[in-house]
Amino acid sequence: MRITTDHLTLREYTPDDIRAVLKYQRDPRYLQYYAWTTRDEEDVRAFLKPFIDWQDEEPRRRFQLAITLTETGELIGSCGVRRKPNNDWEAEIGYELSPEHWGNGHATEAARAMLAFGFQELKVHRISSWCIADNTASAGVLERAGLKPEGRLREVDHFKGRWWDFLLYGLLEDEWRAANPTQ
Repeated sequence: MRITTDHLTLREYTPDDIRAVLKYQRDPRYLQYYAWTTRDEEDVRAFLKPFIDWQDEEPRRRFQLAITLTETGELIGSCGVRRKPNNDWEAEIGYELSPEHWGNGHATEAARAMLAFGFQELKVHRISSWCIADNTASAGVLERAGLKPEGRLREVDHFKGRWWDFLLYGLLEDEWRAANPTQ
């Protein structure tokens, strides 16, 4: 599977992507909102394995794609949409981006492409997501991609010596279609 946008190509992961993913997942800026404090090659291999395994699902319900720069082919992150386990009408979107590429609109561009895929190809009714409340950049990506704030879960996770709140977001198919009339 391959999705091309103005600046990005979202493609299936391969085992050869381990080093590129490790490069950005080792960055302290990336690790700030994860329970992980370090990453090594084995961690990344385990991280990528499900994404590669999902490619063989029948029927396929989960799509997590490598974000690459179309011009250079450089792998700069990940974005995916996954149907919920117990229904075909709802999915969740998630993404991550190399800190070296933050602030360029790439995460928003990738998220918009995966939303379009979810609503047009998977024919889901609703796509949701969440982010750490302190991660205002990630919340901004979700909002620029069109998701609407739906709530806050207080102190839902504990790592790095503190409690973290999550922000919840969602987008309905008719809202997406109204904002994207030409698609």
